[in-house]
Amino acid sequence: MTRPGRGAAGSPPGRGRGPKGAPGRDEKSGPGAARASGRHTGNPPRPSTPPRSGKDRGGSRRTGRGGTVPPPRKTGAGKQPESKATAPAKTGRTAPAPKKAAGPKGGESAKSPKGSKNGTRPADGRRARRPGPGAGAGGRRPPPRRPARQRVPFHRRDPMKRLNVGLLVVAFVLSLFAGRLVQLQTIESGKYTELAMEQRLQDIVLPAVRGDITDAQGNPLAMTVEARAIFADPYVIKPEKRQAIVTALAPILGLPPAEVMRGISKPKSRFVYLAHGVPPDKARLVTALKFLGIGTLPEYRRDYPNDALAADVIGFVNRAGNGAAGLESALNKQLAGRNGAQKVEISPDGQHIPMGEDQKRPSVPGRGLRLTLLRDLQSKAQQEIEAQVRATQARNGSVIVMDPRTGEILAMASAPGFDPNNYAKSPPGTWGNPIVQEAFEPGSTGKVVTAAAAMEQGGVRPETEFVVPYSIRRSDRVFHDSHPHPTRRLTFAGVLATSSNVGTIQASERITQDTLYRYLRAFGFGEKTGVGLPAETAGQLNPPAKWSGTDRYPIAFGQTVSVNALQMASVYATLANGGVRVTPQLIAGTIGEDKSFTAAPAPRQKRVISAETARQIRDMLEGVTTAEGTAPKARIPGYRVAGKTGTAEIVNPNCGCYTGGGFTASFAGFAPADDPQLVVQVVLQAPKRGSHYGGDVAAPVFKDVMSFALQTRKVPPTGSKAPTIRIYARD
Repeated sequence: MTRPGRGAAGSPPGRGRGPKGAPGRDEKSGPGAARASGRHTGNPPRPSTPPRSGKDRGGSRRTGRGGTVPPPRKTGAGKQPESKATAPAKTGRTAPAPKKAAGPKGGESAKSPKGSKNGTRPADGRRARRPGPGAGAGGRRPPPRRPARQRVPFHRRDPMKRLNVGLLVVAFVLSLFAGRLVQLQTIESGKYTELAMEQRLQDIVLPAVRGDITDAQGNPLAMTVEARAIFADPYVIKPEKRQAIVTALAPILGLPPAEVMRGISKPKSRFVYLAHGVPPDKARLVTALKFLGIGTLPEYRRDYPNDALAADVIGFVNRAGNGAAGLESALNKQLAGRNGAQKVEISPDGQHIPMGEDQKRPSVPGRGLRLTLLRDLQSKAQQEIEAQVRATQARNGSVIVMDPRTGEILAMASAPGFDPNNYAKSPPGTWGNPIVQEAFEPGSTGKVVTAAAAMEQGGVRPETEFVVPYSIRRSDRVFHDSHPHPTRRLTFAGVLATSSNVGTIQASERITQDTLYRYLRAFGFGEKTGVGLPAETAGQLNPPAKWSGTDRYPIAFGQTVSVNALQMASVYATLANGGVRVTPQLIAGTIGEDKSFTAAPAPRQKRVISAETARQIRDMLEGVTTAEGTAPKARIPGYRVAGKTGTAEIVNPNCGCYTGGGFTASFAGFAPADDPQLVVQVVLQAPKRGSHYGGDVAAPVFKDVMSFALQTRKVPPTGSKAPTIRIYARD
């Protein structure tokens, strides 16, 4: 098989001649065959030039894939000689057949224009190439052509379709947002509104102004002053700032650092009180620190201008603003009033939203108290008992001053005491009032009750004689007097004056134990006084059915029965008031917000013994303060003084016996004896230094306090002559 040369007219590669010289597709050759085999032989063909117009078809022809074949070159004779080409080696693949250049007329070559070097020129005017090796008889073979690159058709998608898809995606996303918006603003709007309000709304307490406590003359004993509350908003306090806040605030507020740290370390809370009742000057120091999340609120603080004066009566208000002792506790509701409340909206940074939600319920101020105490007399009584407690090293001591006609308590002092402004610095055991909270056996001061019962029910008179030995046996027990003495013949007045236990037992045997019990109850034993102080004890007085065979004897001289100090003072106030018992009164009335005074109800009165019996006992008690009695140290120059000493054994809790328990030394009396206007009782528990007898340690305090009280109340001496008290019986 021969391959045509470059200038030979024949079919182009990949094309065959059909009938009448028409080009035809060679199914086994050409580019299609080469693509079927997967490779070309030789070098790839050169890229073809774009076709000219129809007139240029004689100079070039298209290949099977749109490429063009350059026109054949002419030889010197005007024709291109044909040369035989060697057949290609058999490789199993069919090589493409060479194409023949098409001339103007079938296979003839076109004439070259004039002036061409080789005598021929392509139809497009370009110089024809020389035939390569193998082209014709003496020409060269043309270089192999590179295969034409296949163009990958690019089909641009429809933009409307893409736009529609994009719009659908946007519409879907917007529908999600719209659905969620509808859910939040319509379906669940109430829920989220409530949650948002709960997060912003804060409850602030509007404290009521606590009522003042004054003495009988209006002098303040407890008052309410302006203060500040320190609060924290833990939500806005950063953890790294907490330690600095604790270090700065704890010393100013006087709080333990751990307590402050707990308060500001509650991240879920927006409002926590750190301190109440902070003085304004300290609150200004806190504000000056400018800590984020720390603020102040106006409130009130309880102040006690007289420090420890009457602290056992008044009590104190704790840090939470509640009464914790004394009248502050017993009448807390009345004094405190009713707090108000305010709901305000707080922004996330802790600021009050001015135009936000604001609900306010105003507070109701408390009512004040006016007591029956006299500040100056209270101060004197407290000064004297504190000095005696220190001098005798007693466990505690108390003084009560009463007006027997009205039952008003003019002074009520105890020691040791405490300062209600700094109550935390004192032991809790001193916060109470031992005058009403501590029960003790009255001892000889209780003998006046036996005397009254014996005189009214047993036919005993002041001059009734008794033979009194030092000791006496009743059943299996032996009773004796406080001091050894020979057997003496004493009048009943002498029995009281010398405070004989044996003589009192002899007088009590003239009445039944039921009668004795009935008189003890009538004088107030075994029941509370009703003074209104908290934790008052009623003492102990068992009914006769529970008495043992010998209990009636020690009960007759003030043992095996217990009372509080106010109960015992009330007994002597009853004698001084002509036998009429008036309920002790500590509160004179209340003071309203407009400073109007409302008097307390009149105290309850009850006749216990006849006026004559009361007068006779008063006269007998004057003998106690004589030189022959047990309390000459109680005498006051210019005044007639009546009273009774008491020295009772204290039960030792370790053994339940009287051994080693100590003594209760007391003295109760009144003046002027013939027209009593004041009653004073002094009690010292377990004195350890010096004497433990009531006439030695309690009577001097009575004298000093009673003298001051008589002067304060401007009670003049009566000028009457004291009756002659016969102590010893005539032979």
